[in-house]
Amino acid sequence: MAIKVILLIVFFAVMFGVGIYCRQHATDVRGFVLGGRSVGPWMTAFAYGTSYFSAVVFIGYAGQFGWKFGMSSTWIGIGNTIIGSLLAWVILGRRTRIMTKHLHAGTMPQFFNDRFDSKALKIASSAIIFIFLVPYTSSIYNGLSRLFGMAFDIPYVVCVVAMAAITGLYVIMGGYMATAINDFVQGIIMLVGIIAVISAVLAGQGGFIQAVTNMSQIEGTNVLGLAQPGVFTSFFGPDPMGLLSVVILTSLGTWGLPQMVHKFYAIKSEDDIAKGTIISTIFSIIIAGGSYFLGGFGRLFDSPAIYKADGSVAFDSIVPQMLSTVPDILMGLIVVLVLSASMSTLSSLVLTSSSTLTLDFVKGNLVKDMKEKTSLNLMKIMVVVFILLSVLLAINPPTFIAQLMGISWGALAGAFLAPFLYGLYWKGVTKAGVWACFVTGVGLTVCNMFFHWFSSPITSGAAAMLIGFVVVPVVSFISPKLDKAKVDEIFTCYDKQAVVTVKKVLVDDEEEQKA
Repeated sequence: MAIKVILLIVFFAVMFGVGIYCRQHATDVRGFVLGGRSVGPWMTAFAYGTSYFSAVVFIGYAGQFGWKFGMSSTWIGIGNTIIGSLLAWVILGRRTRIMTKHLHAGTMPQFFNDRFDSKALKIASSAIIFIFLVPYTSSIYNGLSRLFGMAFDIPYVVCVVAMAAITGLYVIMGGYMATAINDFVQGIIMLVGIIAVISAVLAGQGGFIQAVTNMSQIEGTNVLGLAQPGVFTSFFGPDPMGLLSVVILTSLGTWGLPQMVHKFYAIKSEDDIAKGTIISTIFSIIIAGGSYFLGGFGRLFDSPAIYKADGSVAFDSIVPQMLSTVPDILMGLIVVLVLSASMSTLSSLVLTSSSTLTLDFVKGNLVKDMKEKTSLNLMKIMVVVFILLSVLLAINPPTFIAQLMGISWGALAGAFLAPFLYGLYWKGVTKAGVWACFVTGVGLTVCNMFFHWFSSPITSGAAAMLIGFVVVPVVSFISPKLDKAKVDEIFTCYDKQAVVTVKKVLVDDEEEQKA
């Protein structure tokens, strides 16, 4: 216990120290939200990765999907790396940085407002962001508090409230720059921690080969509904289509999440994007791949402790059960690992929601002429409001961590992914096309909550994202077009005049005569 407490004290001291140091960067709105667009590739890449992977992944997703899919759940981590990190940086990074700077957009709703010349889109998107980031934040408090309860025997509610207070303090003090620096520190802790955890857990099972052998002897139900030994060590596991839905939601979904895309707004320069791509991809394969790989061995730790009173599996208890037998010093590292992953994601969500609600909903709508200082103070107030709402939901969560996150990601990515991506590349997107995707993404997610059209919020979220890619172009082709001159002017941000040296200096005689 002493080791755990010392590690936590050092961790919190570093976070608060960074928050105090970064106060000089958070004296205006631009500094508070974007860090002055001066964040380098290493910090941006780590900020992206640590915002991506939190207690939801390490505790909730790794536990639930490792139990359901066995070792094939590692594909989720691979998908997160290739689609959610590498391709996201390659396809979105450069164009997002260039166009948002050209439009002077600091948030995703501002992008929709300026790119599609629609104040109504800005208001609607800001409301969607604030509403659906609350369950995501709650799911993180939920997962984090369960691990803390196991490690320190602290009541769940106390854990939730304490984590919320700590997050709010350092975000208010230092804004985006504080979160970026802390994300870098927390990312290093995560890299060291996940490697140590995997090694210790597998060692407790007699090593990797023995653990795989033990997994192969566990009987499960295959995709045809037949009992099959070794199904949890098969290539695509017992439910390939279910696995694919999770890969789509957790990988492609990041492309439409405002707290993830925001990282591209703040990177220092276009050149830094190439470096950030490499760093982010390596970070992702270690953290995401490692988390799901670890979760894939969850069935080896089957015990009464992971079951509810009604006999169903409490998925959020699987990973804590796996970690309950590791040495104390490693348990202290695990606590700091999950804390690092969660605090970085929490700070990103809180900053995104508060800035969006202030700059895109209140300013210019409820308050027509809001001064810089007032905007900054209101954002800090909204940080507190958002955290309070998240805590209230986290104290009495309606469902598993994975389902909470599925609802949030499904609505946000279902609404924003397609119009944001098309808006960066295609001049033909119309306001109606964007509205149609907003309605489809949110509508499908909400309707599924009540009518259960899909097997889970995860499948519903994956469907909402894919449907958006069809809805936006179809509606855009049949709806009124945006002003061509304005759209052409926006896309000039990608045009850069360059003077090049002609490689062929001497021309042929015939060409010279023609000239």
